Amino acid sequence: MPRIELEYFAQLGEQAGRRVETRETSETTAAALYEELRAAYGFALPAGQMRVAVNAAFRPWTQSLKEGDHVVFIPPVSGG
Repeated sequence: MPRIELEYFAQLGEQAGRRVETRETSETTAAALYEELRAAYGFALPAGQMRVAVNAAFRPWTQSLKEGDHVVFIPPVSGG
């Protein structure tokens, strides 16, 4: 199984109890990986309300993942 570097912003980090982690997964797309993480950590936000970046570039949720990818899930952030 590939090892993926993950980074969680804002409320996702709070819900996961960490800001970064390395995870082995059999999921092959960013969307499927997020659903795996939602089940594991109880993330409330659906993927459609967020953005995903893979290797420092915004990508579609259908983006394929491979060993060593760095994935960041970015929820909407409010503030001023």
